[in-house]
Amino acid sequence: MSPDPLSITFAALADPTRRTILARLAQGEASVGELAAPFDMSLPAISKHLKVLENAGLIARGRDAQWRPCQLTASPLKDAVAWLEHYRPFWEQSFERLEEYLRKVQRKEKKHGRKKK
Repeated sequence: MSPDPLSITFAALADPTRRTILARLAQGEASVGELAAPFDMSLPAISKHLKVLENAGLIARGRDAQWRPCQLTASPLKDAVAWLEHYRPFWEQSFERLEEYLRKVQRKEKKHGRKKK
């Protein structure tokens, strides 16, 4: 059984190097050498990361003579965001509970005359 596209997307996003590469490609297309420049790793290692991103559909590689520019293809990210949005109410409720807790702590501190550090 092959993994579903969303699992492939999240697996590709699990690595910080790959997320950094995507952030760079969000600024515009780049060559493998340009993408590898900020990292202390070999070009073959960067190529492996690019292959994972390409298999997830997150990047596309073109061909222009000797130059193979990489481009961001964000459509799999749209599916990931849609999945995460499903959990937004949970996050918002958690933040509301945290905010209420912090208000209670501040009221107690004021009542007992404690000063903020």
